[in-house]
Amino acid sequence: MWRWRLPRPLPAGGGPGGVTVPRAGLKKYVLPPDYSGITFPERTKLKFMDKVPAVPKVRREPRRLRDIRGPSREATDFTQGQYGILALGGGYLHWGHFEMIRLTIGRSMDPKTMFAIWRVPAPYKPVTRKSLGHRMGGGKGPIDHYVTAVKSGRLVVEVGGRCEFEEVKPFLTQVARKLPFPAVPISRDGLEQMRQKEEEKRLNNQNPWTFERIVTANMLGMRKYLSPYDLQLKGRYWGKFFLKHRL
Repeated sequence: MWRWRLPRPLPAGGGPGGVTVPRAGLKKYVLPPDYSGITFPERTKLKFMDKVPAVPKVRREPRRLRDIRGPSREATDFTQGQYGILALGGGYLHWGHFEMIRLTIGRSMDPKTMFAIWRVPAPYKPVTRKSLGHRMGGGKGPIDHYVTAVKSGRLVVEVGGRCEFEEVKPFLTQVARKLPFPAVPISRDGLEQMRQKEEEKRLNNQNPWTFERIVTANMLGMRKYLSPYDLQLKGRYWGKFFLKHRL
């Protein structure tokens, strides 16, 4: 008589003797990124910035803190690179910051597959300072050093080439933490998404009492307590700071 027997279970591994038997199937691989549209500059590393501007005579200027107030109108979009450092506040960069950025990025990047370019000019604004123990008066002091003014929303440096964001993010984060104003490493897609989120937040705001409406209606006579910059910038920028949560 014939008896039906259940098949014996295979040993660990899926095949005879514990050997894994490969099975034919369709494998899906992630397509590599396309770097065909990237153009490398002549110099892949950041150039050296002069400590003193090459002009015959520099005129001493007032502080003019308005040059770091409000949003930036230049260097807000990428030109050649895919990644960079975005300023989220205003501040001044002196020559030591330029050297820190140049040396940190120069040591970390691969010049054969990456490049970096400046998006801020060399130090140009003179800062005066009187010597220690000098008495009050006597006019404006001599020039001590030069700085570069940076506003919120400006790109400080760009990095690009045949590389991914995860490769450049560690040393860009290291540089951003040492800057005298809040800054973050960002990519082209990340910058576009950040702007879309801000616009979506503004359009989908359910609170009718926005800063602009309250100021326009002059509720409780608040205009006499506000600066003209608050009316112009709609309260989103307070001094050198960018208030991203205010609408």
